[in-house]
Amino acid sequence: MLTHLRPALVSLALFTLLLGLAYPLAITGVAGALLPRQAGGSLVRVGGRVVGSELIGQAFARPEHLHPRPSAAGSDGYDASASSGSNLGPLSETLAKRVAESAQALRVETGAAVLPADAVTTSASGLDPHISPEYARLQARRIAAARGVTEAQVLQVIDRHVEGRTFGFIGQPRVNVLMTNLDLDRQAPVRPSPPGA
Repeated sequence: MLTHLRPALVSLALFTLLLGLAYPLAITGVAGALLPRQAGGSLVRVGGRVVGSELIGQAFARPEHLHPRPSAAGSDGYDASASSGSNLGPLSETLAKRVAESAQALRVETGAAVLPADAVTTSASGLDPHISPEYARLQARRIAAARGVTEAQVLQVIDRHVEGRTFGFIGQPRVNVLMTNLDLDRQAPVRPSPPGA
């Protein structure tokens, strides 16, 4: 029995060290050397303070910001430690009710008869950092009113952040919500209300 057990234990130890330690460390080292920003989480800093990541969606609810797509990650959404979809199927009454309520609220806000799907549906992870250009442009009027600028100025910032398909054919055009909101804060800061307003 020992003749069979010893090679098995040696193989287990060898492959554990090789595939469980050496390989991950090598890949992490290569990634850190070749793509240090991405390997570090694509963190975004403003004034030396981390405000988010280009790769993880976060909640923006103020009227002067682009709003992300809905999130089912965690009990309040946008919880990176609880990344997941809602697991509600297409025949779910709960899902249908939530989508209908979200769509109605957006139609009232924007006056749009047709809404992009990402405006009312969650992504599989619940943490999608992007929205469609159509959904971003749909929010321009609200953002312009909240910032006291023209809709054309807001659309110009949004259009500057439209990313094309990856390698020209993978995925759909998209807008990174965090990066666009940071640019909006730089290019069109919210104007303070006059005293007594």
